[in-house]
Order: sequence, then C-alpha cells, then structure tokens
Amino acid sequence: MTTPHVTKAITMTDASLTVDPHYAVGEVKRQLFGGFVEHLGRHVYDGIYEPGHPSADADGFRQDVIELVRELGVSTIRYPGGNFVSGFAWEDSVGPREQRPRRLDLAWHSTETNEVGLHEFSTWLEKVGSELMLAVNLGTRGTKEALELLEYSNLPSGTDRAEQRIANGRTEPFGVKMWCLGNEMDGPWQVGHRSAEDYAKIATQTAKAMRMLDPGIELVACGSSSAHMPTFGEWERTVLTHAYDDVDYISCHAYYEEKDGDIGSFLASAVDMDRFIETVVATADHVGAVRGSQKKINISFDEWNVWYQSRFENVDKIEGVDNWPVAPRLLEDIYSVADAVVFGNLMISLINHADRVTSASLAQLVNVIGPIMTEPGGPAWRQTTFFPFALTSRLATGRALQLKLDAPTYVSEQYGEVSLVDAAATYDDEANRAAVFLVNRSTEEAVTVTVDVALLGEISLLESHTLADEDRNAKNTLENQERVSTAENTSARIQDGQLTITLPPVSWTALGLG
Repeated sequence: MTTPHVTKAITMTDASLTVDPHYAVGEVKRQLFGGFVEHLGRHVYDGIYEPGHPSADADGFRQDVIELVRELGVSTIRYPGGNFVSGFAWEDSVGPREQRPRRLDLAWHSTETNEVGLHEFSTWLEKVGSELMLAVNLGTRGTKEALELLEYSNLPSGTDRAEQRIANGRTEPFGVKMWCLGNEMDGPWQVGHRSAEDYAKIATQTAKAMRMLDPGIELVACGSSSAHMPTFGEWERTVLTHAYDDVDYISCHAYYEEKDGDIGSFLASAVDMDRFIETVVATADHVGAVRGSQKKINISFDEWNVWYQSRFENVDKIEGVDNWPVAPRLLEDIYSVADAVVFGNLMISLINHADRVTSASLAQLVNVIGPIMTEPGGPAWRQTTFFPFALTSRLATGRALQLKLDAPTYVSEQYGEVSLVDAAATYDDEANRAAVFLVNRSTEEAVTVTVDVALLGEISLLESHTLADEDRNAKNTLENQERVSTAENTSARIQDGQLTITLPPVSWTALGLG
C-alpha cells in the first residue's frame, strides 16, 4: 500500500545512521528551547493566571501550570507578542493595577485588561525558571518608546524611567538581554505593516539608539513571517542591507498543518523548515559578503509550531465593532499523535541547524496552540506535543552532530522526494552523554534503524521513548487527558557498537545514551 498523496511506493523498511562525535554542526544553545507567551485568547488569563483557581498562589498564578512549564524545560520566553505587540503601549502594563487602562487589541479583536503586565510576568518567569525576551512595538510606535522601555527594564537607577520601575516595586533591573525589533512587519495583517525598506529604516534607527543605551543587548530584526510570503528572500536582503551591523539575529516564523488529507506532505513539514533556514542563512551570508563583513547573522526562529490556521479563519475569528471579549477561546488546537510527530521533527530540524539557529521560541505555551491546556477552575494537562519538547529539551545537550543517514524515500505531493526517516543527534563531551532523535514518516510500515555508535566509545542505552499510536489521530482531551503519552521502546538495544531500534509508523523517538 502507499501513503495517501504519495506517488511512489515505499519499498524499504531498513535505515542506517552513523553518529560520529568528531563531526559537529554546532553547540546546542539553551535558547533553542525557548517559548512564547502572547496576550492572546486564554494564554495569560485562565491560562497562566487565574486567581480564583484552587492551585493559584499568592500572585494569582496557577501552580499546576508552573509545574508543567518547568517540566517542559523552557529557557527564554518571548513576550508580549506576537501580533499583539504592534498595538501595545508598554506603559499600560506597569504601575498600580487599579490604575491600568483597559484597551482594545486590534490584532485579536479582544479587550486587554492589563491585569498582568511586565512586573507580574517577570515574577511568573522567576517561578518557572525562564528568562525574559521582550518585543518592542514598531507597528504603531517607534524608537522613542523602545528606548523608554529599555531604560525602564535595564537601567539600575537615577533616571525617570528607572526610578518609575523602582517606585513600581522592582528595585533591581529586569536585565533583559534579547529584544525583538517589532513582529512580522512583512505581514499585511500586522498593525503598522511596512515595506521592507521602511521597516529596515526604523529597525536600524531603533537598534542604533538602543545600543547607545545598553551595548550588551542582543537584537532580532524581523525576517519573513513565512517562507511562502511573496516578499520572502528579498525582504531579508533589504532589511539586512540596512541593519546588518546593528542586529544579531534575523527572525523566522513557520507554522504547519495537515491540509486536504495530504498526510505524506504534512509528515515531511520539516523539509520545508530545513529549506527555509538554509535560504535565510544564504541570504544573510550574501549580504555579509557584499559588505565584506566577517560577522555572521544568526537566526532566531522565534515562532514555530503546528497550527491549524484554517480553523481560526473559518471558525474562531472574532468580528464586530461592539464585540471585544476578554480572554476568548482562540487558537485552542487539540493535537493528535501525527501532529506531535511533525512537531518533534521540527525540533530535529532546529537541532540540525544549531550552528546558525541559536535561538528559537515555541509558539505558544498554554491553551493558545500550546503543549499545555487548562480548564477554568479545573485541571491542566499535557497535549501530545508536550512530550517531544520536554524530552528534547532535557536530552539535547552539548553539540549537534553531522549525521550520515541512509534511508528509503518517498515522493510527497508538496515537497517532492523526501527521506522516510529523519534524525538528529547530540553529544556532550563533559557528561559523556549522547542523544539520538528519530522520526518514521511512513503511515504503513515500521522501519528498523541501525545506528553506528562505535565512535562514541563505551556507551550504553540509558533510556528510550517512542510516541506512536495505532490511531494517529488520537489526542489528549479534557475528558481523556492521558490518552497519549510516550512509552519505552523495548526493541532498542546496543551490541558491538551497533544500536538497533524499530520505529512504528508515524512515530517520534528519543534515545538517551551514556
């Protein structure tokens, strides 16, 4: 049998892989396992913050959610948007709560109460053990407001904004290191959308000014919000031609969904991410070469996920001049096993480009296309996508390795011929630990993979986790929160430097070695 929407039959059921610690891609930075919290839907209100919940702490934050975010292993968290930031006045979110204004959020057609703002969110970050990454509004605002927010956040004392922060209860600076210069400014849906030339000018101006105040910060310029934007490639070239000397990163955003039952292409979504990354790197390096610069611009892949955007457009979209709800249920995709396998494969792609993708943000964390779901007054639970992120964040340390992979292929409708198996591996010299991550994209057949680990020396299998199910559409829901999980893959074994493992159809696997 053939995979749906696949025009070439799968004829092989074996694959091989060589793991050699002498050939590295690059260091796996902890920032690769970042997250994203936007004031959108029930992410903040009823998600991380619900004062009346039985688990709420003294600050109103749900402790059950805090525990799950800790388990997820999220490093830096991008905030407060997203599309939301392009209409946001940061001053609304600080100072006494009773004095904060309610505002209309044009991005998601909702009302923002500003009950949770910069101080409260920073308190939550301390509870979950993550760092803050701030986005500034370059949609409806500009350089002046970005400078004032930087002064408020990072200057110890002695100026109006620093003293305002101290008066608002925060003596020590927030010390924010990473800053996004706007959000998705290439998108016509963005409030304050600009052409590449116009965005490049304000981004460069803002970057120069911010560095005059705090030279130690890292700055992210907006790249394309999708590799399929009509301006893709030329946008990056134009922006970096202006901003190359003033920024550290160019951003990438990508979301994937199964369309029209084309499971073969959906399972190969990471192929598109690979090409996206490699094209942006080539464009950035071209600009650098033209400038005669030795500097390398890295990628901040600060929005990525499986997201069924068609559902939002057709079902969830809020409209009406008199209809501005607070914390509506928006973008609450419930993920299947197949979704989680693609999700895990996207993480493989990020690891395999660790030399240039040195920061990434899963969009998003709670309720809104998140790996964690909550019910008001009720439970919090793990979606299927929770498991690949938590395991990869924990196991992928040290260096990403170049792999020699020999696997059967199939022809997908959208991406052409692709490998049936995808893989990534990391090696931590200090700990003498390695990890291997594997995906089987076949919908019909198991694949036996032989991994040559002889060059790792004396090493044993410490743990194995496989996410798979006879029903690839199985999900974790409010009614059945533990329907899907990972299980030990009992087929895995090491003998004479050869690790063998059988991967079920539509599966993601993580192996820990040491």
